[in-house]
Amino acid sequence: MVRFLISRILSAIPILFVLSIVTFAVIQAPPGDYGDYIRSMLMNQGGATAEQAEAQAEAYREANGLNDPLPVQYVNWMVGIVTRFDFGQSLYFNKPVGDVVAERLPRTIYLALTCHLLASIIGITLGVVAATRQYSWVDTLFGFISFLGMTIPRFLLAIIILYVLVFRIGVQEIGSFNSVRFGGQPWSWAKFVDLLHHIWPVIFIATFGGLAYNMRVMRANLLDVLNAQYVETARAKGLPESAVILKHAVPNALHPLIAYQGVVLPYMLTGEIEVAIVFGLATVGPAIVGSMAVGDVWVTATFVLVLATTLIIGNIIADLLLAVVDPRVRIGGNTAHE
Repeated sequence: MVRFLISRILSAIPILFVLSIVTFAVIQAPPGDYGDYIRSMLMNQGGATAEQAEAQAEAYREANGLNDPLPVQYVNWMVGIVTRFDFGQSLYFNKPVGDVVAERLPRTIYLALTCHLLASIIGITLGVVAATRQYSWVDTLFGFISFLGMTIPRFLLAIIILYVLVFRIGVQEIGSFNSVRFGGQPWSWAKFVDLLHHIWPVIFIATFGGLAYNMRVMRANLLDVLNAQYVETARAKGLPESAVILKHAVPNALHPLIAYQGVVLPYMLTGEIEVAIVFGLATVGPAIVGSMAVGDVWVTATFVLVLATTLIIGNIIADLLLAVVDPRVRIGGNTAHE
């Protein structure tokens, strides 16, 4: 198991390297850079002439290495990451990119993990109920809910909820984690409740899509397992139906969902990102959009690389869980216990 973990981590390094090259190239592909943003701001808001704005923009490019060839920019960025764990200087936020990531990524991960736990618990539970009541009205209702969760775009659902909150209910505080009165105050139960009042749309929307997939997969696999011979044998021994389902059928039906954990964290992260962009929360999503809009390549590239890392970590965790749950899983030609 330790050998497998080390091999997976080592194999992830070249993947991240290639992904960093592709990400950097794609982000740099559109014309323009942060110097163009500075020139535009100087002309539109600073009253500078076109020549003055262009001169200052060119000076900024030269000072920050934006005039260097793309391979040189990429190498400098990677050398800073590998040698100093320095992701560069954010041009738009005017602070180290690491500080921007440290401010926004934890909030995103907390929200994503919360949505993941809720989606797993609720989705698996509903899947078990639907499978044990096949073709009943309960199964039909849960199937309809699953269909909605997998087909309605998350950003569209976010826009609908935002419209209802702002224009129908009259909610004023949108785009923040807490009300103004809790600014700077230490954590308390009242502040936590206020936090839930502000972020429940993000949790609801991301959880809704996740539980839909969990429910469909759990229902389908549990129906297959319930017809297996060992389940019929357990019934023939006189075991209660609840014990047959919970002790024999459900554990074996969980394997595909465990494998799904390899992509669920990036899925929940992207779900949170989509909704956070609509609601304007200070998380990863608005930072990526804002940095792309002004050509702040270091922020965009770093966040994309971080999200890719979460995908790799999720796949490694999923493989480890599969090896623990099912000893028949073979890794590199050896059984999991080796």
